[in-house]
Amino acid sequence: MGIFKSTKEENGGPYSRENDPNRNEPRKIPSSKTWLIFIGILILNYLVVNFFFPDKEEAITIPYTLFKEEVTKGNVRSIYSKGELISGKFTTEVSYTAAASPDGKVPEPEKILEFKTVVPAFADQGLEALLAGHQVEILADPVLDESNSIWSLLASFGPALLIIAFYIWLFRKAQARGGFGGLMGMGESNAKIFDVRTEERVTFDDVAGIDEAENELVEIVDFLKNPEKYTRLGGTAPKGVLLVGAPGTGKTLLARAVAGESGVPFFSMSASEFVEMIVGVGAARVRDLFKLARENAPSIIFIDELDSIGRSRGQYIVGGASEQEQTLNQILTEMDGFSSKEGVIVLAATNQPDILDKALLRAGRFDRRIVINPPDKTGRIAILKVHTRKVPLDKKFSFEEIAAITPGFTGADLKNLVNEAALQAAHENAEKVTTEHFMNALEKIVLGPERPILLSKEDRERIAYHESGHAILGLLVPGAEPVNRVTIVPRGQALGVTYQRPDRDKYNYEEEYLRARIIGILGGRSAEEVVYGTKTTGAENDIEQATEIAWGMVTRWGMSDELGLVQLGPTQNEYLGVSYGDLPYTYIEETAKKIDAEIVRIINECHDEAIRLLKLHRKKLDALANALLDKETLEEKEILEVTGLPPAPDLEIKKH
Repeated sequence: MGIFKSTKEENGGPYSRENDPNRNEPRKIPSSKTWLIFIGILILNYLVVNFFFPDKEEAITIPYTLFKEEVTKGNVRSIYSKGELISGKFTTEVSYTAAASPDGKVPEPEKILEFKTVVPAFADQGLEALLAGHQVEILADPVLDESNSIWSLLASFGPALLIIAFYIWLFRKAQARGGFGGLMGMGESNAKIFDVRTEERVTFDDVAGIDEAENELVEIVDFLKNPEKYTRLGGTAPKGVLLVGAPGTGKTLLARAVAGESGVPFFSMSASEFVEMIVGVGAARVRDLFKLARENAPSIIFIDELDSIGRSRGQYIVGGASEQEQTLNQILTEMDGFSSKEGVIVLAATNQPDILDKALLRAGRFDRRIVINPPDKTGRIAILKVHTRKVPLDKKFSFEEIAAITPGFTGADLKNLVNEAALQAAHENAEKVTTEHFMNALEKIVLGPERPILLSKEDRERIAYHESGHAILGLLVPGAEPVNRVTIVPRGQALGVTYQRPDRDKYNYEEEYLRARIIGILGGRSAEEVVYGTKTTGAENDIEQATEIAWGMVTRWGMSDELGLVQLGPTQNEYLGVSYGDLPYTYIEETAKKIDAEIVRIINECHDEAIRLLKLHRKKLDALANALLDKETLEEKEILEVTGLPPAPDLEIKKH
């Protein structure tokens, strides 16, 4: 993985906001008029504070003799003593004339209520008795609030200073963001900038298993490296390239590899990062992102999960265009606003192309669409080799074996599998990672960790027969996928599992193959019925899978003679494997009844065939169940030895 920063070197270093082309312009500072406003705020603050919270009168220092006289007269109400200093309050005001100044001028008499005085060192020791005799209150806390100059200043000017400091901070922030339109950075794109100059840059060597998609992007890389090669003949590079594929297939990795191979700045941002609660922020971020890309052209913009803001417009209008639609409109405008000669190419990734706005997909915007499918067996081998570069593998480890048992796994799934296997090997203090570690990691990923539950003898026996039923039919039914492992060790929600791996990747399914799948799936329930004559809840997931296949045969693939070649089910997202949208058309209740009847017919026929085969091979079923009770887990070789059966024969394809 690379480090996210800039690659621009024109200004003496990596690109950043601080060293953009306008960085040397003098920073604007508040004008003299602004400073006059600041001073006015301070003065107003001082006047307001002093009006509502006036300072108390400052205590006047008087002679000690005057203090004793007033105590004797009973005119001292309370005092506080700290060392030689005494402060206090008179009961009634006392007229006091201070000593004449050196120039002989006598000051005016003052009316004193609060006073301070200093006890002389030679004063008599009967002061406390004198105070007590005249009922003077002696306090533990100071009678007078001796104001501290610093706190006084804070009280007078603190609020105004905070306001001014906030204004200056806001002003500088706005200047750095290009004006108050980018206030607080809300309008900034926050795009990550991938540094293609680092040694850890991603290249096509780091991408495996998706050669078809990789080859499609070679031309894009060549254009960014040698634009003159195409422009001299009047050609232009695509403005936008849409990467379409299931989650984990490597769309983001492939986009980074394009940047790494071409050696140009790569601005990466998730589509969900554009949209905020505040209206207009998404559009502002789009403008900022495209501005950065133009300033650093040739460059690549990568928008991940485009479907989060690229949905068809008109669905979320509440009192006008929604924030999502405004952001989408801005993307459409920006892609129209630059030409291919600018050297800016927009890459985007999605796993739901069917819901994107048609304006995004028209020519002149996302001109090229590249589908990234899950890797085939050869691709999975290549991906495993990439992710195990730093993993010490056992000498007997076989990439082909692991690739064979992971059909449908994406690059992200395989990376996770390698990591889980390495963690398990480390937990066991093993020196090498073995095939067994990979098998256990696969079980953990697919089913969950082992469950240390205590099963009764009867439950273990029933589970053994259930899994043996799946395995026996996997060996008997023509076209069934080979059985390579059976276990009755509880994992996740499963109390046992039978692993069947295909010999090769399949992209087209015959009706006989689908029926073989249903027969094998129903083998667990059928075995329980043959052996015990009863039914349990253990076949819930099996019934769900069988029903899903039969439903597809009837409603999607035209494999029902009763209903014919008519699509009766909703379309599906081929990248997510889930249904969405409405039915292509509605049908009458009679048709719905026929659909249900056909699904039930197919499942019943497969169930009857499963019962027939298991009764015919009852001894082999018993032998396999007993072996499972003894060892708990059996590999393919052991299964074939116990049952004496060869792998299921291939289907015979009849040509007409």
